[in-house]
Amino acid sequence: MRGHGFLLANYVPGNSVVHRAPLALKFLLVVGCGLASFLVVDWLVSAGVLAVMCGLFLLTGAGPRRLLAAVRPLLAVLLVIGLFQWWQLGGPTAGRIVLNILVCVVAASLLTATTPMQRLLDGVVSLAMPFRRFGADPERFALTIGVMLRSIPYIAGAFADVRDSARARGLERNPRALVLPVFITTVAYARQTGEALAARGLGDAED
Repeated sequence: MRGHGFLLANYVPGNSVVHRAPLALKFLLVVGCGLASFLVVDWLVSAGVLAVMCGLFLLTGAGPRRLLAAVRPLLAVLLVIGLFQWWQLGGPTAGRIVLNILVCVVAASLLTATTPMQRLLDGVVSLAMPFRRFGADPERFALTIGVMLRSIPYIAGAFADVRDSARARGLERNPRALVLPVFITTVAYARQTGEALAARGLGDAED
């Protein structure tokens, strides 16, 4: 199974200003970008914010290749969204929507590229602590996010492998040849992950 860093950039060790920034500030940056995607109504402002976020990403030393790898899987989807919104609402609105999505992706990649996974999960636990009084389990929440972040590249890699195999056999247009193997692989991976967690007693409710 090939490794694929889909959707979010992997952690890159460094000593940049962004690396040294408090984790809470990085979380606020991601949340702020998400909120801005609903509030910004000018595509020029969205383009400016995207330029700033890309500049911050490059400042970390992660490099343009990782930045491109973070957004490349979304390009086809963004093209469809952009064309549809252009047809429905016009060019400026379509550009704003596409640019705002890219802003959110780059901001999330900036967080994962400058924060070790364990520190990121510890931060999630800390943020979820106030909700413990309402019955929430911060450790289980962090475990769920960790499993999700590890599963996305695996499933994306499985789809890429199946697609290449189907193309080699001339079946790239056959939905069954693409969907069924990925579904079987995903279920098998989920079972293996569940069995590994159960063997370690992780994720079980406390008595």
